[in-house]
Amino acid sequence: YKAIFIGIVYSYLPFMVLPLYSSLEKMDHSLIEAAKDLGCPPISAFWKITFPLSLPGVIAGCLLVFIPAVGEFVIPDLLGGSQTLMIGKTLWSEF
Repeated sequence: YKAIFIGIVYSYLPFMVLPLYSSLEKMDHSLIEAAKDLGCPPISAFWKITFPLSLPGVIAGCLLVFIPAVGEFVIPDLLGGSQTLMIGKTLWSEF
């Protein structure tokens, strides 16, 4: 299962990183600077400012990764052989 996990992560990582990067790029960085000026700790600034503003990118990335990864049958077949059982491979063999 480790090879399948690494193969799927390697294949779908750009589909998560690109929407997240786009969402973080659009964020107004002066909000974080204002939070630091007002004495907000960095971890609190992340959870109260950065994470809520990047949530649309996280949601878009999750949808772009989850939907095709569930139906994936090529990577488990090539890397895992016939002993692995995944949803996409089962659907492919049944229909």
